[in-house]
Amino acid sequence: MGKLTVRALRAVLVVVLAGTVFVQAGMVWALASGSDPEDGSLPLTPLRVITILGMVSVQVALVCVWRLVAMVRRGTVFSHAAFRYVDVMIGAIVSASLVWFAVTALNAPGQRDDPGVTVIMGGVGMAILGVALMVLVLRMLLAQAVARDVEAAKMQAELDEVI
Repeated sequence: MGKLTVRALRAVLVVVLAGTVFVQAGMVWALASGSDPEDGSLPLTPLRVITILGMVSVQVALVCVWRLVAMVRRGTVFSHAAFRYVDVMIGAIVSASLVWFAVTALNAPGQRDDPGVTVIMGGVGMAILGVALMVLVLRMLLAQAVARDVEAAKMQAELDEVI
């Protein structure tokens, strides 16, 4: 992975992380101030708490990507240490989908006249779960690569002994 690619990815990660912190701070401020103009159409307090939790799951995934990029840069990504970050990332993505399904459930009663919005939101939740499944498949590929790397190292050691 080239230096430019790593820098560009890290710049994107920093911007997204800063954005999620900004949104979280706004939600915490709105919760702490208690100045909700809640007219009863939407349960804003639960939505704000869910938004804070959703941002946490995004932040966890961003940190895991950052750590994996660092491992790629050092050439150590094909090791058992990478599995920890991939597993945490899968958990963060699954939790983000659960948070999205909670938002969908809170929003559904207000969509009785147009249930298509709820169906679309449910589809977005399924798409988020699909991303988790894709990362799981990539984890399996990583496992195969690590196994092959270990096998190659053993064969190299045996060859070195013979020579």
